[in-house]
Amino acid sequence: MKKIIVLFMIAALTLSGVFAQGSKESTEDLSLKKVQDAGVFVLGLDDAFPPMGFRDDNNEIVGFDVDLAKEVTSRMGVTLKLQPIDWNSKEQELATGNIDCIWNGFTKSPEREKVMTFSDAYVMNQQVLVVKSDASYKTLSDFAGKTIGLQGGSTASDALEEATDFKNSLKDVIEFKDNLTALMDLNAGGVDGVILDLLVANDTIQRSNMDFKILDDGLSEEEYAVGFRKGDIALKDAIQEQLIAMQKDGTMAQISTKWFGKDISVIGK
Repeated sequence: MKKIIVLFMIAALTLSGVFAQGSKESTEDLSLKKVQDAGVFVLGLDDAFPPMGFRDDNNEIVGFDVDLAKEVTSRMGVTLKLQPIDWNSKEQELATGNIDCIWNGFTKSPEREKVMTFSDAYVMNQQVLVVKSDASYKTLSDFAGKTIGLQGGSTASDALEEATDFKNSLKDVIEFKDNLTALMDLNAGGVDGVILDLLVANDTIQRSNMDFKILDDGLSEEEYAVGFRKGDIALKDAIQEQLIAMQKDGTMAQISTKWFGKDISVIGK
């Protein structure tokens, strides 16, 4: 009997050690190792979000964030894979492991920080209201009874929710798949204004033939950062380390000037 009890205790101790080891491995941050072992870094983006990430005339995905990511992954010795995603499903794409990060003019917010790990901000942004150039609107109060468009799942929605008086004064809010579609609807007269990122608005006005202007009366200021799965600290640190190095050696300023005409980066400063 004693022998059986001893054997049982040994088996129990062995199993508990296995479970403890398994628990330890399950909580270990392997995010960077997984990317290094695969040799590929999968970046999720909206491919209709100029100048951060969009398709050029040759249908190639280009942009400010794309150039930053190409440089970062080159320095890390891994291949960059650009993965267009449905922006409304971005959190699910990240959580299920289909992508390693969201890096595409992605705004860091308190709500998103609850479910994701973010890098430090690398550029600042603002949510603004774009209207036709010949429109008489000057301030947000001029939009009482009007219809506003915005991209579904974007922080334009958050900015609008926070501007309670402005939102309550509107007749309607229409969500679009992307900003370009919203702006096309504005050009056609379907909506009276579109809420979107300042950097995107400036770029669209410069690149397109659509006659728009940006109201001085903005909604909110924001920070662009790279979003990772919650707890993927090792991968976040590795990406951020390269961004800061690019800031120090002038590469960040060079890429920023290429897309914006000046250095608008803030990381590492």
